[in-house]
Amino acid sequence: MLFSKSSLKKLIVPLIIEQVLAVTVGMADVVMVSTVGEAAISGVSLVDMINNLIIAVFAALATGGAVVTAQFIGAKRKDKACRSAKQLLLIALTISTVVMILSILFRKTILSVLFGSIEEDVMSNASTYFIVTALSFPFLAIYNSSAALFRAMGNSKLSMKVSILMNIINIAGNAIFIYGCKMGVEGVAIPSLLSRSVAAGIMFFLLCNKKNEVHLVGRSIRPDWYMIKRILYIGIPSGIESGLFQFGRVIVVSIIARFGTIQIAANGVANTIDSMGCIAGQAMSLAMITVVGQCVGAHDEKQVKYYTKKILKITYAITAVANTCILLALPLILQLFSLSPETSKLAYILIFIHNGMAIFLWPASFTLPNALRACNDVKFAMILSIFSMFAFRILFSYILGVWLGYGALGVWMAMVMDWIFRVCFFVWRFASGKWRAKAGFVDA
Repeated sequence: MLFSKSSLKKLIVPLIIEQVLAVTVGMADVVMVSTVGEAAISGVSLVDMINNLIIAVFAALATGGAVVTAQFIGAKRKDKACRSAKQLLLIALTISTVVMILSILFRKTILSVLFGSIEEDVMSNASTYFIVTALSFPFLAIYNSSAALFRAMGNSKLSMKVSILMNIINIAGNAIFIYGCKMGVEGVAIPSLLSRSVAAGIMFFLLCNKKNEVHLVGRSIRPDWYMIKRILYIGIPSGIESGLFQFGRVIVVSIIARFGTIQIAANGVANTIDSMGCIAGQAMSLAMITVVGQCVGAHDEKQVKYYTKKILKITYAITAVANTCILLALPLILQLFSLSPETSKLAYILIFIHNGMAIFLWPASFTLPNALRACNDVKFAMILSIFSMFAFRILFSYILGVWLGYGALGVWMAMVMDWIFRVCFFVWRFASGKWRAKAGFVDA
């Protein structure tokens, strides 16, 4: 077997810890900025929806590079694995720099088009937060790509350590700028910029170490179009899927923005707490890329099936335990936020819907597709996800939330419909074996 129980544990445990840290810091950001007021929470939550869209594109590019690198590692082609690493960083830096510039220049237009006539104080906070966080995009893209390459090598412990440092800088900075310097949303944004720049520098430096199985070789920065094409073959469909998925979430939030500050704030807090319940799924999704990618590179179909099922079972078990604990502790968790009774009550209901259904639906809806992507079956995942997003999450958000008057509650009901559809077809796709041709196990 390519991965023993010990090697799987060494891969998965750091990934879970890293995801816990990311979610905890995200929640700490919202808790700290909530002391500034609900307009600040609303502004941060709106921009974070846009940032999540952009970050999802960066993560998809990193996934493309990680899949290609993992397949080369599995095929024992370390020379090509190193070449793919360099090209991934080149692509990530180029795209993220362009996105940063466009985001800063057109921030107000973007916010107005997506969220319409939101309250003036919310718009002011959102615009300020958008500028500072946009400056961190190139650093975040480099960090994500470097971390993905180390995970492709099976070394997730390193990115976990750097993530710990990044999150310490972030939380300490939040405390200093918000409580010490009495800043508003800038007090949350500036530490994010600082922590991401430090993390990117460290990861890039470590990736230059020739002792690593995959490392940066040569000083030339010329594009290698063969490698770029292979990376983008995975990265573009994944990027389109992730980008449109997050864009769909932005559209959904723009629908919620019609319902006033209370529902925007409740939705923002609920999104923050909800992510705690998806920690295992997020970690396992990353592990799935490494494990299945190397199995495909080794041309071992039996191990692809074995590890996909094994990782999915682990994901379901951890997701069930985590979400049950969150739901039991929810009244105490919500007390951490400075919310009005109306906002707190709505947030409670939204979280209960999300985390309760996530136990049954989230792993098959979001972790399983990464096994298909690692097998080069990216177009199916892209088309299905885009269709489900627009047909269910967006259309039914409008029908249930606006037309039938359920507000944010109707929007989250539509989200569950989206999950159910995704589960049905992703499970069918894997069980049918149609991905085998994409992975090279049978004739196309």
